[in-house]
Amino acid sequence: MLDAGNGYSAFQPFTLPCGKVVKNRLVKAAMEENLAEDNQLPGDTLFNLYSAWAKGGVGLILTGNVMVDHLAMTGPGGLALEKDTDLTAFTKLAQKAKQNDAVAVMQINHPGRQVFKKMGGKVLSPSDIPLDMGKHSGMFGQPKPMTELEIQDLIERFVATATQAQKAGFDGIQVHAAHGYLLAQFLSPLTNKRTDEWGGSIANRARLLLEVVKQIRQACGDDFVVSVKLNSADFQRGGFDVDDAAEVIAMLGELAVDFVELSGGSYEVPAMQGRTADGRTLAREAYFLEFAETIAKEAKMPIMTTGGVRRLEVANQVIESGVALVGMASALASTPNLPEIWQQQPNAVGHIPTVSWKDKTLAGLATMGLVKGYLRSVGKGKAPKLNASPLFTLIKDQFRAAKLTKRYRKQYAKQLDK
Repeated sequence: MLDAGNGYSAFQPFTLPCGKVVKNRLVKAAMEENLAEDNQLPGDTLFNLYSAWAKGGVGLILTGNVMVDHLAMTGPGGLALEKDTDLTAFTKLAQKAKQNDAVAVMQINHPGRQVFKKMGGKVLSPSDIPLDMGKHSGMFGQPKPMTELEIQDLIERFVATATQAQKAGFDGIQVHAAHGYLLAQFLSPLTNKRTDEWGGSIANRARLLLEVVKQIRQACGDDFVVSVKLNSADFQRGGFDVDDAAEVIAMLGELAVDFVELSGGSYEVPAMQGRTADGRTLAREAYFLEFAETIAKEAKMPIMTTGGVRRLEVANQVIESGVALVGMASALASTPNLPEIWQQQPNAVGHIPTVSWKDKTLAGLATMGLVKGYLRSVGKGKAPKLNASPLFTLIKDQFRAAKLTKRYRKQYAKQLDK
């Protein structure tokens, strides 16, 4: 059995600024699950999945995207938690995630312009700039610039979802302001062309994120985990970059944030899968460690980084560089008990799927499809099929998404057509 005293930094406990103790530095990072039941609620598959992660030995579990508005979803099988949502299922999800002394933190989000056209609903953004996905751009709706009323409604929705998560028994929330979602769209000069108080300077572009965080802290109290997921960079020329990230983290340092998770990229440039569009090369593992290590030296709050970690050696390297928490996603999709395995077999390597097709959009969708397949298998108590065909998986995932989209549109037909 390994312990921190044997030099394994990843297994050291850590106390967050709010006082919550995390038993080790290994975090199950958020993944797109698309495993919701009717009405965007969690059910048995998700209960089983989160139970597997908690029992598998991670110190902290970040949920997959939970949307603050059921009419603005990243996918038809996603979760949504709003002010009037019945909390029974979310309470059970929190209980499953908190087994084995794991800390459970709900990631809350709004997709903004990253909404598939087939879904319908709200396609909001700071400006009217659509996604540029080349020949696949038509998959997404045309965004509508947000009005002042819509911005205030969005802030209220984030606060309502956070307070509902607290009532359900979650230890905290993570505000998603990365990967090209709505808050990241406000941060990026490529997508935020506003000339009012919500656009222009980095202080104005960060205003919405800061207001959301400030009001959540006020509503949920000092002992609730409040964290943020932020891009270290968009990895697009002219986009949100490392200097911007450092400035935003300095601003967040005045707001009692418990940790900031650094990632990168968006639907247009999936750097979270190891790809960039501005010529920069990411590491083969712990993609964003170089950026996180630099920012951690100045940040007032603990820093976490996620991206391709599958070996204990690399997890230790992340911690020893001065980064407080190391996130793992895909490696825990296929092997939910990898931390437990590392305790006995420190040289064990987690599996992360790679799809190297020329069409980067389809490659990204296939990669996500493989990971979601692993998650479904674990949630059903089956062993993931690690040698699944990317092409067959992509086709199967598209059929499944179409079926879930039909269910979603049927349930919310009157609201979507407004």
